[in-house]
Amino acid sequence: MTLERLDFTDRNELAKSLATAVAADIDRSLIGSGVAAIAVSGGTTPARFFAELGKHREIDWTKVYVTLVDERWVDETNARSNALLVNEKMLQGPAAVAHFIPLYSGGEEPDAAAIERTSRALESLPQRYAAVLLGMGNDGHTASFFPGGDNLREALLGEGPAVAIHAPGAGEARVTQVLRRLLDTDGLYLHIEGEEKAATLERALGEGPVEDMPIRAVLRQQNKPLNIYWAP
Repeated sequence: MTLERLDFTDRNELAKSLATAVAADIDRSLIGSGVAAIAVSGGTTPARFFAELGKHREIDWTKVYVTLVDERWVDETNARSNALLVNEKMLQGPAAVAHFIPLYSGGEEPDAAAIERTSRALESLPQRYAAVLLGMGNDGHTASFFPGGDNLREALLGEGPAVAIHAPGAGEARVTQVLRRLLDTDGLYLHIEGEEKAATLERALGEGPVEDMPIRAVLRQQNKPLNIYWAP
């Protein structure tokens, strides 16, 4: 596949550049179909990017749908909720009027009924994303595709659009969009920061099973160019 890596010396500059690229993806989708949807990752890395994207006043945010690549199975008041981060950092100012579609759909565990509710919510989105923003852990996971995950094969190969997953490195139970759905996008991005993440990426680009470092499923797919944004 085609990999384009953009390295920055400053994390704030990375956030601004990435926000500009995603804003352009959103604008193209709005022009082409009248609506746009993006899927974003949680964790600490994307906070600056979220804040920068939310400042883009040229976007008609009333026609934009925002959802998550994956989520811990916790409600939106929990400090570990990805939804909380998106609402606090991105969906402010001009972006406050965007439509947010959470993945957590209630209950203590992501059982079959809960995943069905989440899947129905995702199916209400435009079929194709304008942009998908992925992150990566030092164990080589992306989305909630964790090494050792009990439902990893379904997440990587299934139709989804959402599956539950439990894994030793995941902490809480998770819900994740499946790889097939995440690759159905006009813009695919991997946002990583720090020397340790750069080293993890180099390992993932080498030989070895996808199950050991599931980010390899994204790096090795042939359908969509991947834009890698990195800063130390």
